[in-house]
Amino acid sequence: MSVRVGILGATGAVGQRFIQLLQNHPTFNLVAVTASESSVGKRYHDAAKWRIETPIPEEIGSMVVTETTPEALPSNVDLLFSSLPSSVAAEVEPDFLEAGYVISSNSSNDRMASDIPLTIPEINPGHLKLIEQQRINRGWDGALVKNPNCSTITMMPTLAALQELEIDSVHVSTLQAVSGAGYSGVTSMEIIDNAIPHIGGEENKMESESRKILGSFTGANVELHSMDVIASCNRIPTLDGHLENVFVETSQSVSTDEAADAMQSYSGTSLYSSPEQLINVFDDPIRPQPRLDRARGDGMQISVGGIQQTATGIKYNCLAHNTIRGAAGASLLNAELLVDAGWV
Repeated sequence: MSVRVGILGATGAVGQRFIQLLQNHPTFNLVAVTASESSVGKRYHDAAKWRIETPIPEEIGSMVVTETTPEALPSNVDLLFSSLPSSVAAEVEPDFLEAGYVISSNSSNDRMASDIPLTIPEINPGHLKLIEQQRINRGWDGALVKNPNCSTITMMPTLAALQELEIDSVHVSTLQAVSGAGYSGVTSMEIIDNAIPHIGGEENKMESESRKILGSFTGANVELHSMDVIASCNRIPTLDGHLENVFVETSQSVSTDEAADAMQSYSGTSLYSSPEQLINVFDDPIRPQPRLDRARGDGMQISVGGIQQTATGIKYNCLAHNTIRGAAGASLLNAELLVDAGWV
């Protein structure tokens, strides 16, 4: 099966990751790229300030960038990826949905809307059924699915693996890479020899999105998980890879071996972009580290280390590649789920 896809916001950091990940994909064939007005009409290789470690695929570099409107797209597009800034996505995504397009979006707008699936396919694929309610509520012919924030995605598979222990609360402190802010989000003078102990909006996203992802689908909406989530988000001078210190309080006692086994054995999916082993657990207490471990599983694996028992549960460190697993790769995985479930 060949699915023709387009990227909304193709020249930015996440848009470039989409292009990298779509190269040689067995299902998706990239046929359209859109961007802001300043890029429209240019060849992609002239419009994008390419920062990915692999070259621009030749056939993509020669593509002409179009406007981000339904009218500008080729008529044969089956599915869209959105990496638009949330303020822009909130305005234009509905236009594409009303026109009948299916969108797998990394943009943060509407993630907590009651009829929008916020999915990580290895954790809550059943939430995709919210699309039925979405179409009733909004009158869209298309469909919209969101992936969570990059910092939320890093932590969530580990919490899903521990769910049987009845999680009461989670405290998390993040050490987030500069690529999470986009190319112009953090200047070198701000971040070199420094750490920034606040990232606007990140804490609220982690605290709310986590509860939706682990929530229960009722048939018409998602009842949020009862756990308390408290987050502190910090920017550090690494290029890629979000490292997080997680403290979980559980109703049931848990040993370090039990926690490690639960995470190591947590199953992924059969989807193409899901790694064979979703979570890798290190015995070495000084792992994971961003430079050494962010690319594991082609950037789609979660790494865990430093598991220790506490008086009320366990604590550990986890890591994921923020622009692959935490952004473009997450949307790609959701698109594969949409195809698998028959929405495309």
